[in-house]
Amino acid sequence: RQGARPVRAFMSRQIEAVGNSDDIWLFQDYLRPDGPTPSSYDEVPLQVLLPAYVLSELKTAFLIGFQIYLPFLVLDVVIASVTISMGMLMLPPVIISLPFKLLLFVMVDGWSLVVGMLLESFGTAV
Repeated sequence: RQGARPVRAFMSRQIEAVGNSDDIWLFQDYLRPDGPTPSSYDEVPLQVLLPAYVLSELKTAFLIGFQIYLPFLVLDVVIASVTISMGMLMLPPVIISLPFKLLLFVMVDGWSLVVGMLLESFGTAV
C-alpha cells in the first residue's frame, strides 16, 4: 500500500500534465458503470489509473512519432514530385530522399529534439 502511493501520484501527475484526464473516466465507467464517481485521484482504483496512464503515454508517444514523421513525409513528396517531373520514373525516390532525410535530421540536431520532446512529455518533477 505504501509503495503504491508515489507510483499513483506519478501516474496521476502525468495524466493531468498532458491533459488526458478523460481516460481515467473512460476506464472508471467501464470498471464500475454504476459506481460512485471519485472526487480525487487518490480515490481512483489502481486498476483504473494504470490503464489510463498507459493509454495517456501511448497517445503522447503517437504524437511525438507523428511530429518526427511529418517532415520526412513532406520531403518524400517533394523528392518524388521532382524526380517525376524530371522524367526519372524508374528511379525510386527513396534512394534519393534517404540522404536528404539524414542530412535534415543532422542539421536540425534531431537527437536533441527527440530527447527534448521525451523529457517534456514527463512534465516537471515535483
